[in-house]
Amino acid sequence: MESVPERKTVTVCDIQFRNNTKNYFFDPGKLDVCTGDEVIIDTSRGMELGQCVRGNHAVSEREIVAPLRSVIRIANEQDLKIDMENRAKEKRAFEICQQKIEELKLDMQLVSTEYAFDGSKILFFFTADGRVDFRELVKSLASVLRTRIELRQIGVRDKAKMVGGLGICGRPFCCGEFLEDFQPVSIKMAKTQNLSLNPTKISGTCGRLMCCLNYEQEAYEDLIRTCPKAESFVDTPDGRGTVTEVNLLKQSVRVRLEKQPDTIVCHKNCDICVLRNGKPKKTDEPIPDDLAPISGNRPHKKLETPTFTTYLEPVVFKKTAEPLTPVEPITEAPDVAETKAENEQKSKRRRRRGGKGKSQAPAANAAAPTAPAVPAAEQAKEADGAAKVKPTHHHRYHRRRKHGNKAE
Repeated sequence: MESVPERKTVTVCDIQFRNNTKNYFFDPGKLDVCTGDEVIIDTSRGMELGQCVRGNHAVSEREIVAPLRSVIRIANEQDLKIDMENRAKEKRAFEICQQKIEELKLDMQLVSTEYAFDGSKILFFFTADGRVDFRELVKSLASVLRTRIELRQIGVRDKAKMVGGLGICGRPFCCGEFLEDFQPVSIKMAKTQNLSLNPTKISGTCGRLMCCLNYEQEAYEDLIRTCPKAESFVDTPDGRGTVTEVNLLKQSVRVRLEKQPDTIVCHKNCDICVLRNGKPKKTDEPIPDDLAPISGNRPHKKLETPTFTTYLEPVVFKKTAEPLTPVEPITEAPDVAETKAENEQKSKRRRRRGGKGKSQAPAANAAAPTAPAVPAAEQAKEADGAAKVKPTHHHRYHRRRKHGNKAE
């Protein structure tokens, strides 16, 4: 048997800078570095102070990013004192730079300030929407701080990585914890994963699309290859139909049956046969009616609609234990019915009188009911009273006529 080649290992220690949660590998050399030790290390910026979060341990060469920087020495009391002084100088330099930016009215936002361990230079990190001419700012800062000044423009993602914080998941930012480089993230990834396209839900604290959208993109792409598209025409054990919904994670689809449009069934991808993938095109040939590899030509049972029947039981009193007899409908008395009939006849007669001419008046009078007979004595009294009453208006009219004749 062939022997498996042994993987080469390298002894490293994990170092952490400032409040950043990301760890970096360094070569301890002959030093025995333990967890919690403050060490002086060699970086691309020069000598820096860091904290060991994991002592000497072996890792494979594949996990190392060349070149591997080395640990210079374990920090002493003088090194720690220098670091405390540098922290105080950073706060003062940050305030001075903020005042100068306001005086020059520059469109930039200052993020942080870092002093080199040996005090040879100061780094100012800022963000801006576009390019900023900060030459005057550098001159004014150099005249006050009396050291080398470097201003570096960073993006919003680099700002989140430097400042740190918690994401919407409740965990520290991925960029500050373990991500080495920022991978490109597009809105297409959110569409592929069937996520909401609301910017507030798919964006991180930095305002850009969340980096975690890229973690599951390859898995979703593999699942899409094995799933039919929406509106595909498939054959299921219940019959042929059109796909209305696709669930990538469950590997299932919801199908609206062809012969029963009101019925929607759910099946796994392994239980269906795709007859047409995606929407129909003009150039596609029609699908034969007898093409049903799974369901075949067997008749399908129609879903029976449930019938609901209600049974009303008679009410039973506890004392008598006798059911109540249904109440008969109340009928009107005969006298009331007769009066209603007479009122209806009267209303009809009034409509006839008001609606038609004089020619129909005698007929209406003839049809009217006869008044009760009046005694002769009462008729005589009414006649005497009518004779005594004199029409005043006729009397005045005749007097005026007489005066007019005299005047003539």
